[in-house]
Amino acid sequence: MTHSLPSDWTNPYPSARSAVLGRNVVSTSQPLAAQAGLRMLLAGGNAVDAALAAAMALTVVEPSGCGLGSDGFAIVWDGKELHGLNASGRSPQGWTPDRYAGRDAMPEKGWEAVTVPGAVSAWAELSRRFGKLPLSTVAAPAVQYARDGFPVSPVIATLWELGRQRLGDQPGFAEAFLPGGAAPKAGEIFRNPAQASTLEQIADTQGESFYRGELARKIAAFAREHGGAMTEDDLAAHQADWCGTIAQPFSRSVIHEIPPNGQGIAALMALGILEAAGIGSAPLDHVDTVHLSIEAMKLALADVYQYNADIDAMRVTPDDLLNPAYLAERAKLIDPKRAGDPGYGAPKPGGTVYVTAADASGMMVSFIQSNYMGFGSGVVVPGTGISLQNRGAGFSLAPGHANQVGPRKRPSHTIIPAFAMNADGTPQMSFGVMGGPMQHQGHVQMSLRVLLYGQNPQAAADAPRWRVTGGRGVALEPGFAPEVVQELKARGHEVSVESGNGVFAFGGAQLILRKGDHYIAGSDPRKDGQAVAF
Repeated sequence: MTHSLPSDWTNPYPSARSAVLGRNVVSTSQPLAAQAGLRMLLAGGNAVDAALAAAMALTVVEPSGCGLGSDGFAIVWDGKELHGLNASGRSPQGWTPDRYAGRDAMPEKGWEAVTVPGAVSAWAELSRRFGKLPLSTVAAPAVQYARDGFPVSPVIATLWELGRQRLGDQPGFAEAFLPGGAAPKAGEIFRNPAQASTLEQIADTQGESFYRGELARKIAAFAREHGGAMTEDDLAAHQADWCGTIAQPFSRSVIHEIPPNGQGIAALMALGILEAAGIGSAPLDHVDTVHLSIEAMKLALADVYQYNADIDAMRVTPDDLLNPAYLAERAKLIDPKRAGDPGYGAPKPGGTVYVTAADASGMMVSFIQSNYMGFGSGVVVPGTGISLQNRGAGFSLAPGHANQVGPRKRPSHTIIPAFAMNADGTPQMSFGVMGGPMQHQGHVQMSLRVLLYGQNPQAAADAPRWRVTGGRGVALEPGFAPEVVQELKARGHEVSVESGNGVFAFGGAQLILRKGDHYIAGSDPRKDGQAVAF
């Protein structure tokens, strides 16, 4: 049976935005990208076309979060069934453990952090399988923004300057992103004609040039020039995988995530632990609800950091980690009145920008792509506008760890799209929360707010969030009731209240909830988010 959501249309949080309603909806983190998606729907395209147009535009208008050298994941409801796509890239063949011997951690900058980028393969696969419009049409708004320019928004301008400070000395970065040697300020027009040409080439070749053509040769040549390991063979070997989803019942819904190497399983584990612990007996923003949620998240993360990796390298399976008996045992470790510092369990006996779109036919898309850390590695291939992620930083150097760096291997990945289904198998909500290690924690909080407590998507996106930081540490956004903050401290949580722009630490949420023959969308004001509909 489907159930009626939302039951609460109020928005008690500071932005006081209203939810957006319509039969065709796009919600993402930047208004120009949202408009690009809406243009596809108005042109007769479907939700996949809209999501891809927004995603491609985001590489131009929000380069601080994604680029042509990002990775991507998607969950698509095609009107009949759910599909999961893993388009994260693998490490170069030359990345043996010996290559990183003597280091304390994986590099976060430069070519030694760059795995094969997968986002372009996601665009090509999704367009080929589900799109209605030519990829050249879908790419047109992004091409226009890159070639003619766009005004840089205030949040992105701040992130851009942080990128300059951290990555300005990386190969190709200044040429591509620092006109006149400076990051563009809010309101300035920024143009990237090289990226416009590359987008056209990607669209015209359905991504082939990026992996097996002219663009691939340029990427590999630049890697050789700077001592990187990536080769033409590494790029040609890449493929995006239709991997299905993993799922966890919660409340009267079923939450779906992409299987590992993505860390979405952490959200599913935390929700399963919460269900076993009896979540829902206290009000939504009550300290008991917040405390229990934090403790469940810590238990899930302890396991994920130990076990999550390229699924071919994992020593436990997703089914082991989601076993109801195991999650019930983990739930018993929660002290309702005291913060814990849990280690990982024994489940087996003996990382951004996000876009969601939905159309009148019933198709819904949950799509995410990311550089990982801001502008990623900082490496930009000259004359192409291809800025490369630093997903290699997600590997471990611990000998024997399932996520230890190795050749042609996917690292444990923070970027994760989410999707909720009704118990009767009909689609309910596509959603995501950007922001590195905030993403699985955000999925838990969105699921609690909308699917258990019936809050409307905009209020859920606006509500203050918490973030587990390690040990007994927890960061809170301003907006939690003072008595909740004090009681969390009294229970032993090491609380920090992080003021300023929440996008830096608490991500940005986008949600589309299906209700009958229309949709209800929310979009996060922390990151210039906008939902548009007709």
